[in-house]
Amino acid sequence: MLLASPRSHVPTSFGKPSQKSGGCYSSKGGTNSILMPMILELMFNEQRLQQLSSRTISSSARRQVDNMVKEKQKLFQADNGIPVHLKGGAKDAILYRATMALTVFGSGFVVYELLNAAMPKKA
Repeated sequence: MLLASPRSHVPTSFGKPSQKSGGCYSSKGGTNSILMPMILELMFNEQRLQQLSSRTISSSARRQVDNMVKEKQKLFQADNGIPVHLKGGAKDAILYRATMALTVFGSGFVVYELLNAAMPKKA
């Protein structure tokens, strides 16, 4: 549903409020001739934004993703003598080797620092 221009529904007189209405903050229930057009314009802009966002999101094409769970289950449950942490292929092997190298290096560095702390240099 497209709306007509919101300005067609908004009064265009932005003059000073009359003394009869009690000024800008009238407690007599009269409409405020200064704030009402601004409020209406904000409401119309919000409604247009909601329509635009709902059209864009709901009409967007959904990406189809193949269900690969069965294939992955077959790969990882196969009894071929390879440990499960290496069944993913070359990436798993590289990640495993890098992790082991960092672990050995870190352990060696910790032992080195403990020895340095236990036997301080004499000055």
